[in-house]
Amino acid sequence: MRFKSYWHDTAAPFAGAAAGPVEGSYDVAVIGGGFTGLAAARQLAMAGAKVVVLEARSVGFGASGRNGGHLNNGLAHSFIGAKEALGTERAIALYKAFDASVDTIERIVAEEGIDCSFRRAGKLKLASKPEHVAGIARNFEVLHREVDPDTAMLSRADLKGEIGSDAFHGAMLSKKSAMMHMGRYVAGLAAAAARHGTVIHEHAPVVSLRRDGGRHLMHTSRGEVSAREVLVATGAYTDGGFSWFRRRIIAVGSFLIATRPLSEAEVAATMPGNRTAVTSLNIGNYFRLAPDNRLIFGGRARFSATSDQTSDAKSGAILRASLAAIFPQLAHVDIDYCWGGLVDMTKDRYPRAGLHDGLWYAIGYSGHGAQMSTHLGMIMADAILGRPDRNPLKGLDWPAVPGHFGKPWFLPLVGMYYKLLDKVQ
Repeated sequence: MRFKSYWHDTAAPFAGAAAGPVEGSYDVAVIGGGFTGLAAARQLAMAGAKVVVLEARSVGFGASGRNGGHLNNGLAHSFIGAKEALGTERAIALYKAFDASVDTIERIVAEEGIDCSFRRAGKLKLASKPEHVAGIARNFEVLHREVDPDTAMLSRADLKGEIGSDAFHGAMLSKKSAMMHMGRYVAGLAAAAARHGTVIHEHAPVVSLRRDGGRHLMHTSRGEVSAREVLVATGAYTDGGFSWFRRRIIAVGSFLIATRPLSEAEVAATMPGNRTAVTSLNIGNYFRLAPDNRLIFGGRARFSATSDQTSDAKSGAILRASLAAIFPQLAHVDIDYCWGGLVDMTKDRYPRAGLHDGLWYAIGYSGHGAQMSTHLGMIMADAILGRPDRNPLKGLDWPAVPGHFGKPWFLPLVGMYYKLLDKVQ
């Protein structure tokens, strides 16, 4: 078993990083070389801006290469709950932005010729308990009527053709959702940004940032650059001199395993519908087939802000037990990959994007950034360029998390709370 991201291990790494010292003067500096930052950089460079990307590790190192590979349209929340929290107008706008995010990725993949196995698959929101069916159905009725007719309710009998498990009692199908190979996409997106003129520096963490007149000066471990505008796109890996963001972002571990490639018979017995799937528990699971027919199976597993081989192995054992419970036919299948990463959660689990104290940002995707990050990065690039404002999150209040100063000491308590909810609800 390899303790590394399947997406990283099965994709050719980006080979276009700039060599030599980090130096120069730019129109825009993008901090973070994941989906958000690279999409923004590409958009800016295509408009003629002089752009530099400063990545602390390697392109796609963070959440962009440590996720389940789902491109799910719609919200992480129930649409009913989003209307109550955000108001109808913003809830609809945000829902449609998630829809548009999948369209955006599909368009970029075509325009740039990125070989990443993009496919419209549809998503199943699976009811893990009989009593969850009614809640999913209520949300479906409002959602289907008001904002997304490309949805359907599936009965337990309908699921026989979708998933080889008796663990679920019904589902909502979101037909516009997609999937792709995340490692190949992020490398292709970086190559596209570079091709359009972006300078990309890897292994160049920003250790300090200050202003000098109307410009920002960023000191990295390999030199210093200046820029008129800065976009912070660091997600859960935000550190250094960005305390305002760290107090509002909770870094939570998300963990995954990938089986050996399944045979055609095993695929037919496990995921005949070949869609993305997510369960309805608070501490639930998500899964899909990879392009080479491995089952990629993930979840919170443990409420931890640490992702290393020891932590990933503990979480992998929990995920294997969950996999066996849902798919008993795979209880003894070989696990080839086990990996984890950090997800940038906000307190209310809605992302944030805007301008604070002279810094642009798009961050806080809360486990649903694989699709939205590309789209929101491009929206923020357009804002920097002075184009019409399309930000569905503009003006959304973002208070600091009480008692949180960077290290989420409270995660075990949160985990206990959600485990209790899953027992009683």
